[in-house]
Amino acid sequence: MADEFGTPLYVYSAGTILDHYTRLDAALASLDHLICYAVKANSNRAILQLLRDAEAGFDIVSGGELHRVLAAGGDPAKCTFAGVGKSREEIEYALEQRVYSFNIESEAELEYIDCVAGTKNLRAPVAMRVNPDIDPRTHEYISTGSRENKFGIALDRIPAVYERAATMRNIDVVGVQMHIGSQITEAAPFADATTKVAAIVRDLKSRYPIKFFSIGGGLGIVYESSFESGAKEWWDATAFTSKSKRERKSALAIQEYVDAILPPLRELKLRILLEPGRLLVGNAGVLLTQVRYIKHSGEKKFAIVDAGMNDLIRPALYHSYHEIVPVEEPTTRSVGEAVSFPSRQSRGKSMSKSKNKTEKMDIVGPVCESGDFFALDREMPDVREGDLLAIMSAGAYGFVMASNYNSRPLPAETLVGGDRFALIRKRQTWKDLVRDEVVADWEDGPPGRSES
Repeated sequence: MADEFGTPLYVYSAGTILDHYTRLDAALASLDHLICYAVKANSNRAILQLLRDAEAGFDIVSGGELHRVLAAGGDPAKCTFAGVGKSREEIEYALEQRVYSFNIESEAELEYIDCVAGTKNLRAPVAMRVNPDIDPRTHEYISTGSRENKFGIALDRIPAVYERAATMRNIDVVGVQMHIGSQITEAAPFADATTKVAAIVRDLKSRYPIKFFSIGGGLGIVYESSFESGAKEWWDATAFTSKSKRERKSALAIQEYVDAILPPLRELKLRILLEPGRLLVGNAGVLLTQVRYIKHSGEKKFAIVDAGMNDLIRPALYHSYHEIVPVEEPTTRSVGEAVSFPSRQSRGKSMSKSKNKTEKMDIVGPVCESGDFFALDREMPDVREGDLLAIMSAGAYGFVMASNYNSRPLPAETLVGGDRFALIRKRQTWKDLVRDEVVADWEDGPPGRSES
């Protein structure tokens, strides 16, 4: 794939995405439920089509994401529209398309949507987003369920807001929503928030025509042992090293998550919505990158690769850990449905590299920023110029957060299905970088030019 499409290259596994969706769907079988994939995690149309065919709904946070879902053949009646700053244009578009519900983030937004719906002679289905003031124990940038965050309506304001919404001429109260954060790897925050909000939902249900309770998403994935966690034994934590067992304790299996939230949800007898993103696609994707140069500076070693922070910003933005492995490194581990890479033999390379010898190095990109790194002081096997590396767990918040910083073209994206693969986004070219720029038409000449 790297030979055909070049690098940097995003590679996604259709089998892994569908496996994760199916596991979550099966774990929720005892509930009336709808899984609404969080489009912001990975919005490529091919991914959306996969999940549409699996009968998923979609959680959107912009008019652009709604447009993407529709372009992928998704059903707007299975879309929930979240986000704290919806514009008039976006609200009108969602109303016209008849989305399932607007997640209301503030009292001001509720008033505005009522006004916009009135001008369109339409009624807006709404669910207030409850901020339960729960510490999700995750990175501060992706925590959304405490009172310091910009998201949702405070718990003590919820009764009054629902009472007000019920009197609005252009509003239909249809649900309750919450979402406490992302990359959460403990059951307790989910259980605490669900129990806390479920009590309020029970009371609201007795007063208003509540049809559903959306508990959001946020279930984290394994980043530090992405290869090992592909084996069932890793989750049993019996067949691996003490380090693997420690990491297993900081991971949360789908069934463990469902078991933690199920009791209060069963009692409500409502439709339950979930909004997972990272869980479905995170470990289903890698970023392939090639080593351009090996640089030594004193005792420091750098592997300079052709991917940069503009292609995958998570390490620079969050100091996030991504496992990085040589594509040609032989392995005997079973990784289930993980993406398959070409063996060393199939690429006609020497077997001289030792898989046991490691040394510390920084893996950095070509962008003119000291923050342009993927790993610092990482123990790596022998890495040489021209080698392909796979940056693991890059299926979520990878390409969707990419940019053209340093005027670098966006990378290509590909999808693997069984023994086949396909290009699902073309690599940008230098011409693409300036395609939408226009020359300013100044009647009296460009600003700054002095008249003679």
